[in-house]
Amino acid sequence: MNTKSMLAGLLMAASLSLHPALAEQNLAPGFSQLAKSSSVVVMPVDVELFSMSAGGVNEPRADWTAAAQGHMRGALASKADKLGIKTLHLEEREADEFGELLALHAAVARSIALHHSVGGGWSLPTKDGKLDWSFAEAMKPIQAKTGAQYGLFVWVRDSYASAERKLAMVGLALLGVGITGGAQVGYASLVDLSSGQVLWFNRLARGSGDLREAEPAAESIEALLSGFPKVQ
Repeated sequence: MNTKSMLAGLLMAASLSLHPALAEQNLAPGFSQLAKSSSVVVMPVDVELFSMSAGGVNEPRADWTAAAQGHMRGALASKADKLGIKTLHLEEREADEFGELLALHAAVARSIALHHSVGGGWSLPTKDGKLDWSFAEAMKPIQAKTGAQYGLFVWVRDSYASAERKLAMVGLALLGVGITGGAQVGYASLVDLSSGQVLWFNRLARGSGDLREAEPAAESIEALLSGFPKVQ
């Protein structure tokens, strides 16, 4: 069995499905679609890949991360074309000045994932189950630089069991002890750059996927952007 597959069952309950009711939950109140004339700036993917040691420590892999950035950037460009929206892509060097905003998005996205996507006991009563989150005026500098109405943000962390970790998994399994391999967690957000409102959000959490190769990386982008607002 693939090492990541062992974690899939645990994460599946928390992962987002394509059920219409759940897809609607991922839209802000009063928002349902994008106009064809809308312009969307695709921010550089905030991605990092790790190798999981025998003891379960995630160790950063710069070479894997660089490969993933290239694969996901290409997949995002292809997906944007299929969606039929007018997009511009902010390159890494152009986005350097927005590093703090990318970090802010990551922090807010984690909160949305926990309190909205996972929900349950983590739900916030003040939100009433609605996607009601905003960056206020924080994203206006991106709008001023690009002229885009909306921003698409993607954040992903992915880990893979090392050879030592796999041996540990097999050895402990023989003793009746189960330990997990790597996991893929990601967030995608569509933000109104003027008002700062999060218009659409999707969460990915699973024990499968591989961003180190182009084809599976494209599948991850498809999963992250599933349920993206219609363009009409």
